[in-house]
Amino acid sequence: MTSFTWILSILLVTPAASYFIHVDANEEQCFFDRLTSGTKMGLMFEVAEGGFLDIDVKITGPDNKEIYKGERESSGKFTFSAHMDGIYTYCFGNKMSTMTPKAVMFTVEVTEPHQSAPGAATSQDAADNAKLEEMVRELSSALMSVKHEQEYMEVRERVHRNINENTNSRVVLWAAFEAFVLVGMTVGQIFYLKRFFEVRTMV
Repeated sequence: MTSFTWILSILLVTPAASYFIHVDANEEQCFFDRLTSGTKMGLMFEVAEGGFLDIDVKITGPDNKEIYKGERESSGKFTFSAHMDGIYTYCFGNKMSTMTPKAVMFTVEVTEPHQSAPGAATSQDAADNAKLEEMVRELSSALMSVKHEQEYMEVRERVHRNINENTNSRVVLWAAFEAFVLVGMTVGQIFYLKRFFEVRTMV
């Protein structure tokens, strides 16, 4: 029963949050998380719409040390361990664009380091528990990746549906305009040709 409760705590207590933001042209949006030393943090992101679907990503530590930097990336996943206590910053920049805003969906997962309970076994049971813990964490990470991919596909489907509906409405309007022009030209030609068949009387 204890092992089952411990496994559930790994699956359910691990904090994870998903966000959907709009980054305007020539703008950078930053977010902050306070971590303790040894805590693992995972960042997954996808650019849903805007321009060439690219964004600049940067992660810095409390000492302003650059942990990760990516330029013009469409998607990515990066996991790191906090090297010290403090506030960690991750930013999404769209400064390369002068007109087009970007829509970015990202997920943040924070995993606290596991600490053995006082009096826990240090023999083969401890080794088995550590292996089981690692497998459960990998499973949790895989589930989060699947969830993130499903959310991304849902956003992409909504974006594509809006594009298709917008394109369809434009096609309908253009077809109505062409029909109106065709009717106008037909009526004009009829009146123009009618003049040749009119009988003119001379007084």
